[in-house]
Amino acid sequence: MENKEFIEGYLSEMKKVVENMPVEAIDRAVELIFDAWRRGSQVFTCGNGGSASTATHFACDLSKTTIVEGKRRLKAYCLNDNIPLMSALINDEGFDNLFCEQLKDRFQEGDVLISVSVHGGAGRDKAGLWSQNLLKAMKYAKESGGKTVGFSGFDGGPMKEIADVCIVVPANSTPHVESFHLALEHLICSLLKEKIAKS
Repeated sequence: MENKEFIEGYLSEMKKVVENMPVEAIDRAVELIFDAWRRGSQVFTCGNGGSASTATHFACDLSKTTIVEGKRRLKAYCLNDNIPLMSALINDEGFDNLFCEQLKDRFQEGDVLISVSVHGGAGRDKAGLWSQNLLKAMKYAKESGGKTVGFSGFDGGPMKEIADVCIVVPANSTPHVESFHLALEHLICSLLKEKIAKS
């Protein structure tokens, strides 16, 4: 296959994804996060692998990009940014409890947890089922009186059933799903800044 043919095919798939984006779910996620800002509640993000970098980027943008002079700032934290804490928790509590354990001394009623996962907790590999730590954290957040937002792809996986709002990127390709998760967090943070400015 020639390079140009591959490039055009890849970009054509991205165009199809854009045309089928779940706009209503994106809108609901924005409102849910905006409500957290209005209440002064916290927003936590988390993910595994490539989605961990998106979770970090998301927390950064929620904290920085949404700043409006004279307005209260959005409180956002990523649960996969402290490597020593993460390795200690995995060692002592197991990978499934990695994010849930961190929420136990931080998460409060009304807070929001955003979980990012390409397959939404569906599928498995040599280590077992994928992203069970995200699903467990989401269940904990809901049981603690919080709200949850999921970012997924493929068929949405179990995350789609657990999350209060789940944005399922309509693609069956890991690179496409991960790319659009990042684009979506930029869109959401840009819109949140506008809403905060007008509030």
